[in-house]
Amino acid sequence: MGTNGSTMLEPLRQGLPPLDPGGVPDAVSCALPARHEAVGEARRFTRRTCDQWGLDDRFDDVCLVVSELVTNALRHGLPACAPRPAGQEAPVRLHLLRWTGRLVCAVRDPSRGSPVPRAAGDFSAESGRGLLLVESFSDGWGWQPMRSGRGKMVWALFLLRPPGGA
Repeated sequence: MGTNGSTMLEPLRQGLPPLDPGGVPDAVSCALPARHEAVGEARRFTRRTCDQWGLDDRFDDVCLVVSELVTNALRHGLPACAPRPAGQEAPVRLHLLRWTGRLVCAVRDPSRGSPVPRAAGDFSAESGRGLLLVESFSDGWGWQPMRSGRGKMVWALFLLRPPGGA
């Protein structure tokens, strides 16, 4: 799903509202520092949120995907050696948005560059397999540029089982 050039439009095809946390019934976010400890912080934030929302059955998949999205944002979405002035907004932000039957994990970073997944079967490379994991463990993923023109949002969709459903 995430390997073709139309992934920016995928939310429309899946009937998702725009990735605007203000318009979602259940939406939380956290700012993440530009350092490798941010991945662990994102996992802890995701664990607390999944616990609050009763999403224990999807936690492992969601946590893996969040880890990959945050790692990619830190590795590829930040300008090299660009210090952030005090008081400026954190460069990476994790959003968790839940609608009836759907959860979206979205990570914002300041880069305008599109995410580039490795070709399927190219597992000999040292890096670049993160988006293949995102594609494998989520029900869909994509990305879109921020309306402000500063950065992008990479998201992953999880379809949730109804309460009591199999």
